[in-house]
Amino acid sequence: MKNILAHRTKLIDASGIRKVFALAASLKDPVNFSIGQPDFDVPDEVKAAAIRAIETGHNKYSQTIGDRVLLDKITRRVKADYGWDNPSVLITSGVSGALLLAFMALINPGDEVIIPDPYFVMYKHLVNMMGGKCVFVDCYPDFKLPVGAIAEAVNERTKLIILNSPANPTGAVCSTQDIEAVAQIARQRDILVMSDEIYDIFCYDGSSPSIADYYDKTLLIKGFSKSYAMTGWRMGYVAGTESLRELIEQMTKIQQYTFVCAPTPFQKAAIEALNCDMNKHVESYKKKRDMVYEGLKSKFEIVKPKGAFYAFVKAPQWAKSATDFVEKAIANNVLVIPGCVFSEKDTHFRISYATTDEKIAEGIEILCKLANG
Repeated sequence: MKNILAHRTKLIDASGIRKVFALAASLKDPVNFSIGQPDFDVPDEVKAAAIRAIETGHNKYSQTIGDRVLLDKITRRVKADYGWDNPSVLITSGVSGALLLAFMALINPGDEVIIPDPYFVMYKHLVNMMGGKCVFVDCYPDFKLPVGAIAEAVNERTKLIILNSPANPTGAVCSTQDIEAVAQIARQRDILVMSDEIYDIFCYDGSSPSIADYYDKTLLIKGFSKSYAMTGWRMGYVAGTESLRELIEQMTKIQQYTFVCAPTPFQKAAIEALNCDMNKHVESYKKKRDMVYEGLKSKFEIVKPKGAFYAFVKAPQWAKSATDFVEKAIANNVLVIPGCVFSEKDTHFRISYATTDEKIAEGIEILCKLANG
């Protein structure tokens, strides 16, 4: 039988995160530092809103662009937060859905996309599937935004600069100075910036500045999955200024032929979620961050994360690679992700500390023992 698969299927690998997540099912009570999924549950009032929506018949399609009440509420929030006069908003099936729609609407074969490395795993593979070229700019060793390298990477083929702050996998938060500098670079060359801010509430040492405050050609991507533990509900949104209205209209058109709409009852629940105060969970995760950093810093090279719920830790010198160390960690019942899943390098491993304090303490003890070889 001839090969029936499209060529694009060879441009992506199976998710390394999902491979480790699947492995967790075969281990007995592992320390699971692998998956970026909050360990708290959806707030009760949001669950009640979802149930109420289902029971009262909100189970059909919504408009492709989204539920009008939810759209209006997000629009008002975007106006207040960024001072945009007439923003465009589209409700998406998670931030992952928003990313796919954006890349489909933007990337032509040969277009270049500037991506700080380390990066969220989907960026690379989606750009490759669209026939684009990833231009990685190195953020090692401190994971600060490499403004100079971004400026040098820009050329006539550059279609997009991607920012992710607070960042997955590093937990880094961009400084206001660096954000303003990237905005200036993009403005000078009239380049679109995509700002992935899915972890925006998880910021532990001050606020997380957004390039949307400084540059009007920012495609803002946010979601509900991490902030409200709604990972399985697939709820996100994109927003942009009047200058990006055509782009968001095209993304909406593509959504008609792909996702159709975000899940209707969960859109109703998201209206309620926007009223929820999640500060107690953010404070809890700040303590978890401190546990991980203080517990590992004497044995590993680690940059203290400022946001999200990840730490990107350098593998010990005895390891041939981070993947080598991860294999030994998994053999000792600790699930972590090799850094090569998120990077062109294989020197670090990612910890997700979205788990219980007890499991964090157990995992730290095992990792520190492994650090000695």
